[in-house]
Amino acid sequence: MRICMVSDAWHPQVNGVVRSLQTTCDHLRRRGHAVTVIGPDAFRSVPCPSYPEIRLAIAGERSVGARIADFAPDMLHLSTEGPLGHAARRWALRRGFAFTTAYHTQFPDYLAQRTGLPAAAFWGFVRRFHAPSHATMAATQSLSRDLTRRGIGPVVRWGRGVDLEQFGPDGPRDPVIMAAPGPRLLYTGRVAVEKNLEAFLRCVHPGTKFIVGDGPARAALQRRYPDVHFLGTKRGEALAAAYRAADCFVFPSLTDTFGLVMIEALACGVPVAAFDVAGPRDVLCDTVAAMGGDLDAAIAAALGRDRAACVRHARRFTWDAATDQFENALVPMRAGMRQERRAGQSA
Repeated sequence: MRICMVSDAWHPQVNGVVRSLQTTCDHLRRRGHAVTVIGPDAFRSVPCPSYPEIRLAIAGERSVGARIADFAPDMLHLSTEGPLGHAARRWALRRGFAFTTAYHTQFPDYLAQRTGLPAAAFWGFVRRFHAPSHATMAATQSLSRDLTRRGIGPVVRWGRGVDLEQFGPDGPRDPVIMAAPGPRLLYTGRVAVEKNLEAFLRCVHPGTKFIVGDGPARAALQRRYPDVHFLGTKRGEALAAAYRAADCFVFPSLTDTFGLVMIEALACGVPVAAFDVAGPRDVLCDTVAAMGGDLDAAIAAALGRDRAACVRHARRFTWDAATDQFENALVPMRAGMRQERRAGQSA
């Protein structure tokens, strides 16, 4: 098959959406599919307001559609609700082409935190984007239920996996983290307001806190919490070494739809402390993590979890299984011709 993905989140951005898409593309290509990603790197772009690390493409239906048409895909997948996703959506609807979408990010919650408006104000926008989709892919059971309850559907599962060749308990451990007094408490990911990082940084549990990653909130948090070690972005073996050096991985987010970094940490043998919310609740279990409303208490409990059990739990999440789900959810573009009237009404 020839598969075209359109995503506003793509290289050089570093986040869970990009990593999930890249890994899925790699697995699809290994299965013999021809895959292309139309991302903001192909167009002129401007910094996203309040989040300059993310670039928003300046591209319309004509330019995005021309790239899709040049690739001549059998299947079209719109990964994000940004400018590229909307341009591709308009192009497909005008031609009666079927497509799938994905819900990667709690977009209404993120916008609420950045604008001060209630999240409910943005759900109409999200419903409208996904309405003509053949299927909307969601990473967890909780998210699938929530989207269905909000009038989005049909919803199908597209889970996530962990790269067990890269993330495992054996290998180097980050020397900077290892040199610090324990317990060594680690967070990796975007350093942004929606990640609720201050809930972790305010924790009083003894130990040394480390932040791996970058984002718009980093400078302010570094000034506010001078005892926390901000190590910047790490990738590949350097990231795996950071995980291995930690005694506990702390995941303070209240809005993530999955939390890929949690299973990466588990694969390296590191137990997780998190709030008891959707996302962590779908991914974790008491054997390998501690969840609750008190992050200090969760850290204390997680430190007692067995590292070997963490590795075993992480190995349940495979990219082969996740790619099976993605592949099975795709629909031939020509299948949408019969639904042209309904799709046009949703444009």
